[in-house]
Amino acid sequence: MLATENQPTPLRDLSQDVHRRGRRLRVGAWKVAGDLPASFRYAAQGLAYGFASQRNFRIHVFTGLGVFGMGVWLELSPDRLAVLVLTVAAVLVLELLNTATEAVVDLAIGRQFHPLARIAKDCAAAAVLVAALSSMMIALLLLIPPLLQRLGL
Repeated sequence: MLATENQPTPLRDLSQDVHRRGRRLRVGAWKVAGDLPASFRYAAQGLAYGFASQRNFRIHVFTGLGVFGMGVWLELSPDRLAVLVLTVAAVLVLELLNTATEAVVDLAIGRQFHPLARIAKDCAAAAVLVAALSSMMIALLLLIPPLLQRLGL
């Protein structure tokens, strides 16, 4: 059977359809960002979803804000504050990737159990755990000495 103009073939480059003349076109049910503001809007929607739906993401956000606030209060140097920001950001990024992984696995297998789905979800969660524990250790190493000094201990 020959492909008509409306039927994509495996060899057809769909990126031409998506970005024809710089306009945002629909591919299936998804909109493709045709400009930079749309890309930022979609990213903001992902952040909003993560914050609204993921308890652990909210915990990491508020913990990170508290740690950064303590760093400012303890008058850490800018390079030490930057380390705190990077470690908190790494945890938040991994938490969002964990959420995305869980959503994709759930979409792919539905309500069925599959051992590979469990492995994917467990490994994504473990990545967040490793980052959170490392971030906590870095925060303690950076905050405890100036805190003890401030307290006169």
